[in-house]
Amino acid sequence: MREAAIFRGSEGWSEFSPFLEYEKLEASTWLRAALEGANTPWPHLFRRSVAVNATLPSVPVEKVAGVLHNFEGCTTVKIKVNDFLSGAELVEETLNVIPNAKIRLDVNGSWSLEDALLYLYDFNLRFGNVFEYIEQPCLDIEDLAALKSEIPMKIAVDESIRKNLGSDFSQLEKSADVVIIKWAPTGGFAASHEIARQAGLPVVVSSALDTGIGISHSLALAASFEKLDFACGLGTVALLESDICNPALLPRGGFMSVEQREPNFALVEKYKASEERENWWKNRVTQIWKEWNL
Repeated sequence: MREAAIFRGSEGWSEFSPFLEYEKLEASTWLRAALEGANTPWPHLFRRSVAVNATLPSVPVEKVAGVLHNFEGCTTVKIKVNDFLSGAELVEETLNVIPNAKIRLDVNGSWSLEDALLYLYDFNLRFGNVFEYIEQPCLDIEDLAALKSEIPMKIAVDESIRKNLGSDFSQLEKSADVVIIKWAPTGGFAASHEIARQAGLPVVVSSALDTGIGISHSLALAASFEKLDFACGLGTVALLESDICNPALLPRGGFMSVEQREPNFALVEKYKASEERENWWKNRVTQIWKEWNL
């Protein structure tokens, strides 16, 4: 179940949708992004469409083709993996469906350095150079630096940024080759550009399972980077039962258009939360607003 609060400001619609388990401090970053998105004009855009990747959760092999079918035209695939054996099955089936796919493995920081060295050696031995990068193989930044010197794949970092907002990222090139930036979790447009400036590395803009409202802001963020070397992870509405925008914000030919979106109120009514959940979200916003003086 994914829950989101949408609202309209002076510059259009925005979305506040931190995961339910997030504490107020972490959720406050999402609220800053949401308020900026609603009340501040989008930054200058360098493109009107953005190349996107497919996202493959850890699903049974027989469901791989069905999931990838929802990401029309995408030739880069990010695969959620837990270990080599199950991950290799997903990679193999992905390459059966899209033979020339660029593969990204997303580990969410769940491997130790020892596991990462073992698993990535096995992945490289079996599949060769199909891997565009490995996303957050380890959580520890020193482990990532050690791993970077040992493996032939590029390393991208996500949690290393999101869980350490306010840190100095100017030395990140010692541990990573690519930075993953998410519009809401990193605090919006200005905060995202500051992180990218500090890191000085190629950027991939990714989503946090947002509705089309949040995705539209993420697409604008991606379009606001003059140089964008990699496909972005913004097609994730395809993983939901439905969008609340009509038409749904989905990839077409491997790209997504950059434009401000509005909710379809028939869909909003269909997926509207109960009064109890509405009150829960109102209280959450009020508490964060008061505590963090937003």
